[in-house]
Amino acid sequence: MTEEATGADDRRGGGAPQPGLTRESIALAALRVLERDGIDGLSMRKVAADLGVKAASLYWHVRNKEELLDLLSDAQMADAVPPPREGPWREQLRSFGELHRQYLLGKRDAAKVAAGRLAPGPHILRLMEDHLGRLRAAGFSPADAALANHLLGVYVQGFVLQEQAPLSAAEAMGAGRLAAATAVGDQLRALPPAQFPHLVALAGEITEPTMDQRFSFGLERLLDGLAVLLPPTGTTTDDRNTTHE
Repeated sequence: MTEEATGADDRRGGGAPQPGLTRESIALAALRVLERDGIDGLSMRKVAADLGVKAASLYWHVRNKEELLDLLSDAQMADAVPPPREGPWREQLRSFGELHRQYLLGKRDAAKVAAGRLAPGPHILRLMEDHLGRLRAAGFSPADAALANHLLGVYVQGFVLQEQAPLSAAEAMGAGRLAAATAVGDQLRALPPAQFPHLVALAGEITEPTMDQRFSFGLERLLDGLAVLLPPTGTTTDDRNTTHE
């Protein structure tokens, strides 16, 4: 039986809720466990131990680990600060992407917690409202603004997930990322040129750019794509969606 099922059974057994225990205090404890043990080491029992209570006490506030992750995904964004709301829309979205990447990189497994999860609490709602407001002010239609908001979040989260994953077994075993990338480049250069002419010729271009360069390239191309959705200067999204006879 899983610890979630056991906890639910304990709660149904008539135990009383723990005084002073709240969803907020549970979320903060989960953040501490996440920073210490990572997402693979996160459990209801460890969160309860951090709070000095029995695991069964948590189930009065969160039904299972998935609900705990919902709380955690919001709590980890508590001190995220959006960029200043000034300047061209493209500059604002670029700053958002760069800041969001650095924020996720600065918190252990934050991208793993956030990826694919839409469980808006007060902190995520604050950030979403800010971001959607920028997109609407830039002239994006309601549908395009909603989709662009999702796209930018997915790009940053996905990039960070890949950035934090080992490049190869060499990096996983302790080699630095640069050393691992250099080894891959050497492998590509050693391939038979007649069979792999492009891989041999582009070995440096494939392996030498830094993660900052790769992130900036992708973000700029994403912004290029969003720019084509904006109505021409002097028109509005309503004009664009109107059919003229």
